[in-house]
Amino acid sequence: MKVAESKRTCGICDETKSKGIYLYNLFVCNECEQKMVHTEPNEEQYQYYVDKLKNMNQPTLYS
Repeated sequence: MKVAESKRTCGICDETKSKGIYLYNLFVCNECEQKMVHTEPNEEQYQYYVDKLKNMNQPTLYS
């Protein structure tokens, strides 16, 4: 897990943020990280986070 300090687009909310973490190659802002940590599996938002986190396994395509 690496802490990011430059402006990046969050892989969860798609907003540009300056603080967050990388989970593999997916940047997650601090706000989304906190929301995910406090979301219970029976909550509606849980599946949304699961679907978004699936993107972390996608290789980065450089052209």
